[in-house]
Amino acid sequence: MMSTLTADGCLYQQDVVDHLVKSGNEQHLKENADGNQALSTKVIKAFRVESGERVVWVKPDKYWRYRVNEDEDGRESRG
Repeated sequence: MMSTLTADGCLYQQDVVDHLVKSGNEQHLKENADGNQALSTKVIKAFRVESGERVVWVKPDKYWRYRVNEDEDGRESRG
């Protein structure tokens, strides 16, 4: 995930889900409250450790990107 984020500057959750399905690694997915596939808690925790404070989650658009100076403290960003 970090290599894609580094290369592209952002990483959409749906792209990761699609990759895991296509590569037969659905054990790393879970079903969310809306009935959609999402990354498992284990995968999210591992990504948080690997990315540290350098990466933020843009919740409305469901993607990660590198932190910028305008971001507030914490792991989530408004955009």
